[in-house]
Amino acid sequence: MDNSKSSLSSRFTMMGLLVTLGIVFGDIGTSPLYVMKTIIRANPAYDANFIIGAVSCIIWTLTLQTTLKYVVVALRADNHGEGGILALYALLHKYRWKSLYVVAIIGAATLVADGIITPAITVTSAIEGLEVINPSTPVLPICIGIISVLFLIQRFGTSVIGRSFGPIMFFWFLMLGIVGSMNIHYDLAIFKAFNPYYAIHVLVAYPETSLILGAVFLCTTGAEALYSDLGHCGRKNIRISWIYVKAMLILNYLGQGAWAISMIGHNMNTINPFYAIIPKDFLVFSIVMATMAAVIASQALISGCYTIFSEAINLNFWPRLKIKHPTNVKGQIYIPLVNNFLFCFCVFTLLLFQTSDNMEAAYGLSITITMLMTTILLGVYLWHGNVTRIFAIPFLVVFMAIESCFLLANVAKFMRGGWFTILIASFFFVIMMVWYKAYKTRQRNLKLVKIKDYLPIIKDLKADTTIAKYASNLVFINWAQKEDEVEDKLIYSILRKQPKRADHYWLIHLDMVDEPQTLEYTVDTLLEDTVFNIRIKIGFRVQPFVSQFLRQIINDMTKRQEVSIASGYPSLRKHGILGDFCFVVIHRIFYPASSVSAFEQFVMNLYALARHMAIPEQHWLGLDTSNVVVENVPLIINRNCQQKIVRIEE
Repeated sequence: MDNSKSSLSSRFTMMGLLVTLGIVFGDIGTSPLYVMKTIIRANPAYDANFIIGAVSCIIWTLTLQTTLKYVVVALRADNHGEGGILALYALLHKYRWKSLYVVAIIGAATLVADGIITPAITVTSAIEGLEVINPSTPVLPICIGIISVLFLIQRFGTSVIGRSFGPIMFFWFLMLGIVGSMNIHYDLAIFKAFNPYYAIHVLVAYPETSLILGAVFLCTTGAEALYSDLGHCGRKNIRISWIYVKAMLILNYLGQGAWAISMIGHNMNTINPFYAIIPKDFLVFSIVMATMAAVIASQALISGCYTIFSEAINLNFWPRLKIKHPTNVKGQIYIPLVNNFLFCFCVFTLLLFQTSDNMEAAYGLSITITMLMTTILLGVYLWHGNVTRIFAIPFLVVFMAIESCFLLANVAKFMRGGWFTILIASFFFVIMMVWYKAYKTRQRNLKLVKIKDYLPIIKDLKADTTIAKYASNLVFINWAQKEDEVEDKLIYSILRKQPKRADHYWLIHLDMVDEPQTLEYTVDTLLEDTVFNIRIKIGFRVQPFVSQFLRQIINDMTKRQEVSIASGYPSLRKHGILGDFCFVVIHRIFYPASSVSAFEQFVMNLYALARHMAIPEQHWLGLDTSNVVVENVPLIINRNCQQKIVRIEE
């Protein structure tokens, strides 16, 4: 394990704090653009107590939900330095709670849905500030242009522009704090918001409780992204920088609240308090800063979606996709299919909802579900972790209650747009569930045999010169879990489908482990200088480039004089030519005539459709396509055929 990686969360630097500002807090940092506006529109005939209570709800939501749950508790639940709901699931996978995979899939699906609408609402909210200067500003085309450029540059990597994210976000938060402080003087009673009594009062005394909670929840939507970025920034960097971020956010909300109290009796339907409290001479600069902050927030969500899909693939939740590494920056990946999908849906979201006001109705519902799922997984972590179980139950009760209230409030927005993100999340949920269920079905129905029973035959096959040599080195991927077993189809391929004589047979088993960055192997010689069993442990954030790994393994074995890969042909060997390699990939196709239940048949049929978005296994494994043989074999479930054919005598 990489010690530097595992110790990342235990150290911090000033540069680390700056980088953290640019990576972690983009989403939560743009919430002042629309939260107060949404609260006021929930009750246009508001009074001072309503505003004080609403701001109090914001302060205590940031304190309980973001600070206590995520910054204090969730950041402790790191999987070897990595965070996020799938990393947390991988950490808890060893406890074998049957429903944990369902919880993780629901959380991941809703988090991706949130990643689709976040770029749309943040960019739109920022650009709508131009309407304050010129009401005829074509907001929608500008937003589509910015979103298009943002997704276009993903294929080239964002390491260069990413260096400026930290300073930009530092000044963005500084601007939030200064502008907010400049407007608190409008009504100093706004400081009462620090008293939780006013938060409770506004929820009890006003009939718009669900609308208030739905609007207030928007202030903490970036908390899940904060946890997901643990591996990029480290625990201490996030915790220390959060002190600055939270202070600036609260100052801005206090300023907007004080200004809103001073405007009681005015028509606020078309006014955004965020831009209203900014001095006119400073307005253009603030819009530019808001736009850059929105782009940074969008970039963080896009990168987060890439990470989610990469983890989902290695956890067998999603079809294998083509993953690229556009830069040399560790951990930065680019998934073309995901990028194109996100872009299309972001643009569709813009065209469907048109304005940030309409998007706010769709925003928040899916991420509330993600937070609920994270709470459940954190509860399991606390129950089995190194803290007293007395703390696990209150944690679950308190945060399940808080997030259930937020969920009910956001459900009220379902018909006004919440259906959109739930529809998207449902799409991802179905694919993830089908893929995982099909994977488990395939694993259950693999027929395994003992490799030792076939070693004498393979030894004789190697010595049989009447059979043409198939390759010097034959490499098979063996998915059997036990070290002394192989799939029967693998033996069938070597001995029966076409006898494959070779100098060396390499059986490679990939063990996807719950640690994120693990990459290690073991070698077991099953037949001297002939059959080798290699087991590679791969972390769920490591790409399985088998061809590269095998090359390194063989180099190690050659140096240890455990094997010689010189060509088996004397004419080539005397000139130092190395032996050739051939990879045999056995592709199992579901056999339609299998005797299965209607549900299993439905799942496997959907699995066959989902496979069309997956890249071939040989590409996912990083194999050289010039020396790969793909053999299709049937996957027959429940081989007991009920119908018997009878021979009759003529």
